[in-house]
Amino acid sequence: MAVKKLKSIPLDVMIDKHVGKAGTPRRDAFEYELKLELLGNAIKEARTHQNLTQEQLGQMVGVQKAQISKLENNFTNARFDTVIKVFNALNAKVNFRVELPKLKLKMA
Repeated sequence: MAVKKLKSIPLDVMIDKHVGKAGTPRRDAFEYELKLELLGNAIKEARTHQNLTQEQLGQMVGVQKAQISKLENNFTNARFDTVIKVFNALNAKVNFRVELPKLKLKMA
C-alpha cells in the first residue's frame, strides 16, 4: 500500500485563499471577530485562573452574570467601559494598539 505524502501549506496562505487577502472587507471582518474571540478567551482564562465564577466577577464589576457570559462568548455589543472594568477587577494589565496609516499609537 502506497503512503500518500501530505503537502504543508502556511496558515496565512490558507486564510488568503479561503477568507480573502488582507485589507478586503471579508478579511477585515474575519480578523475583527478573531480579536473579539481572543478578548473573550482572555477574560474567561483570567477569571477561571482566579477561581471566580461569572456571577462573582459580575458582582465585582457591577453587572449581571449574563453580561460576563456574553463577554466570554464574544458578544459583539459589549461596552468598552465594561470590558475595562472586568480587566481591572481581574487585576489584569490591558494594552491597546491603534494603527493609522503611517502612524502607530499605543495605549497602556
